[in-house]
Amino acid sequence: MTDRISELLFRNLQEVFGEGDATRRRAAIEELYTEDCMVYTPMGAIAGQDALDKFSGDLRATHPHFVYTPHSKPQIVENAARIAWGSGPRGEAPDYTGWDVVIVRDGKIAALYVFLDTAPT
Repeated sequence: MTDRISELLFRNLQEVFGEGDATRRRAAIEELYTEDCMVYTPMGAIAGQDALDKFSGDLRATHPHFVYTPHSKPQIVENAARIAWGSGPRGEAPDYTGWDVVIVRDGKIAALYVFLDTAPT
């Protein structure tokens, strides 16, 4: 299970929040998240795959040239895990940083908590 949780953390950064192609992003959401997933962000709570798809697509559109880079190794306890990340133009210092905390159920992300260290500019 530890390997799967690590995979979920890394793939979520790249294939959900870092993906500019809507079709690939939606396929990743369906593969990585439970249907009844909850995502908690500083902007509010998001319920379900459809809402996550819209949120992540809208967010991506605000900075399409940014990449998400892990800044730590995943820390995993049972079915929960966290990872630090940064987002900014490839090869440059991150514009903003944060932490993702996930709760995993049946090999998929059931809940994602997004903590921002710095706000996007």
